[in-house]
Amino acid sequence: MKRLVITADDFGASSAVNQAVEQAHREGVLAAASLMVAGDAADDAVARARTMPRLGVGLHIVLVDGRPMLPPEQVPALVGGDGQFRTDMVGAAVRIFASPAARRQLNAEVEAQFVAFAATGLPLDHVNAHKHFHLHPTIAGAILRVGMRHGMKAIRAPIEPRHVLRAIDGTRRLPGIETLWAKLVRRRMRRAGLLVPDAVFGLSWSGAMHVGRLRGLIERLPDGLTEIYTHPATGPYLGCAQGYDYVGELAALTDSLSRDLINQESVALGHFADFV
Repeated sequence: MKRLVITADDFGASSAVNQAVEQAHREGVLAAASLMVAGDAADDAVARARTMPRLGVGLHIVLVDGRPMLPPEQVPALVGGDGQFRTDMVGAAVRIFASPAARRQLNAEVEAQFVAFAATGLPLDHVNAHKHFHLHPTIAGAILRVGMRHGMKAIRAPIEPRHVLRAIDGTRRLPGIETLWAKLVRRRMRRAGLLVPDAVFGLSWSGAMHVGRLRGLIERLPDGLTEIYTHPATGPYLGCAQGYDYVGELAALTDSLSRDLINQESVALGHFADFV
């Protein structure tokens, strides 16, 4: 059976994102959303989620390019002078790997984000990390240790079947280091008993999951469980990524033909908890 989860990342980052998530779920094919618990509009996101019981809400762990849940003075190895997480992922990754203090602070921050999610009262549908920082083996280990205590059942490992991308619009994605790390994370998480999608789409077309691409993916879904992750918003917002077509992704998620294709192809659409 072909099973599909269509997810929106950065839920809680802005009211523009939250509005788009609600619209895409109520009017379109969006089945899940990943919550930034320290996001500027996290409270608004939680309030909206409580009115949408069929939306699977997960935890979008932020450890780079965002705000920590803990006070900055408790995680000095992870933040800069402005109290925000560092934006240099390579430097942050090296520091986390090499510094025992940074690892202790990492574990404390991951714990704080899981606790904050639990405080919302929402069921934990899935877990992933902002900019896929959980592909870092130390971060993956921290999420696994803490997450299992908080009822984590599903996690993303971004492995895109390249032949599907080529068939849709000729995109040629060469295997990169993130693919190797993603395969290692998938193996590690599955050994722990977690649900991990067989295929994930959204990496090559991040911020550009247009209508034609979403339709093409639905028509060519591989067997097993597939996740398509997106970044919808009603417009640009403070801190948004330059060059992302947020409105175009919202249009794809509310495209009526995409819904029709899911039915025609006999695809089981749901959130992660439906397939655990």
